[in-house]
Amino acid sequence: MKRYDLLYRLYDEFDAGTLREHQSFVDLFPPVDSRVALDHWEDANEELTRRKAAIADAMPHGETFAAVAAYADRETAFTALDLLNRYGRAVDALVLDVDETLRSTGGTDNEIPRDTLHMLGKIHESGVPIVVCTGQTLENVKGFTIQGLGNELVHSGTLSVVYETGNGVFTPGHGSRTKRLLYEGLGEDVRTVFDEVRTRVLPTAPRNVRRGCHLQGNEFNVTVKPNFETGSDAAERVIDDGLIHLIDLLGEAVVETVGGRAIEEGGGFCGDGPTWARAHYAAADPEIRGVLAANDAEPSVEVEAVPDAVRTLFDGVDVGYYRADAAEIGSLELDKVAGVEAALDVLGVEDPFVLVMGDSKSDLRVMEWAAEHDAGIAAAPEHASADVLDHVRAGDDLVFGRGQSTEVLRTVHALNRLATLGDRPDGGARHDRRRAERRGESATLDRRRPN
Repeated sequence: MKRYDLLYRLYDEFDAGTLREHQSFVDLFPPVDSRVALDHWEDANEELTRRKAAIADAMPHGETFAAVAAYADRETAFTALDLLNRYGRAVDALVLDVDETLRSTGGTDNEIPRDTLHMLGKIHESGVPIVVCTGQTLENVKGFTIQGLGNELVHSGTLSVVYETGNGVFTPGHGSRTKRLLYEGLGEDVRTVFDEVRTRVLPTAPRNVRRGCHLQGNEFNVTVKPNFETGSDAAERVIDDGLIHLIDLLGEAVVETVGGRAIEEGGGFCGDGPTWARAHYAAADPEIRGVLAANDAEPSVEVEAVPDAVRTLFDGVDVGYYRADAAEIGSLELDKVAGVEAALDVLGVEDPFVLVMGDSKSDLRVMEWAAEHDAGIAAAPEHASADVLDHVRAGDDLVFGRGQSTEVLRTVHALNRLATLGDRPDGGARHDRRRAERRGESATLDRRRPN
């Protein structure tokens, strides 16, 4: 029988919902010192085993389909099979952003939910490496990964951390390749600019920024964070002011690094650095342009006025703005894509087909890299940036609710289990039917197995 036929049978003939409830209880039951509670858990585990065995005995490849039904509801399972039918491959690495993707300040109390951590562990146990890809510092990431995933998984040799948006890669258990400082390969001028900005950003800041912000403890990036609650009005005001100060200071540092003579020969004046920086980054990012306009800090010149020598350095430095959360500068040469490629190299993933999950512009670059190289699929939370959502919806439409990243991980788990059945191509009609249902293109289609 075809995989679609078997999947219809699975969800038509068996109570998959109750099976999932038992699996969730057994997986997530907290450790308690209670004989009564332990007896309850053992009863649930016995019932779970019985229900899985019933599926295994009744269906071809029943153990595989029981494993699918234990974690995936009907919608999730058919989505997984659609993906397998479309790409013909299992996911062989997870590339995961953390903040506002795995965890959310608005939906998960800024913690990675237990069911998400469990699914990460389950997929990892099946042999799929994990690449945590974040703008955070290495120490922060190491702390919550060890706390959430466990020391054994983190040091398994199959987990890598891309930190500071691609400036470094940390892969425990790989000897001299355990920590790779990618920023050391940048040009001397770029490194000089970052050193100057880092040294001067708070001492030269306006009073409200100096008192209302702190520097994140990065190795290379310069990131200004608010001393107020993330997302609050106070945080938004101080980060907006911090962004403008950071852009102006970057302009000054670039002019000093390039040298006055080179600028004057190009028809500019050394004191125009902040103005040139505002013009360059306003033209490059509509969100930054909006912040400048809202604070009466719009550039007084057009971007064409920026001298070539200055523009060349600007083109290597990215200015990031995260409303009411952070303002930062990073290297455009070293983005998350560079970090992911380095991480996959260390992990030995030679022909990747990855799941990329993220919400921001830096994650979008990884999604676009995966699409361009036929190297994976992309998923995003519903509150992701507009460009990210456009990309994901134009692809496989793997958009999930705030704090609900577990659902995408369940899809990957189902996809990978179904892929173990071997090369069993299914008819395109059922595939097209399923995609039409998922995208709401037909109100008449149902889940009944076709005649």
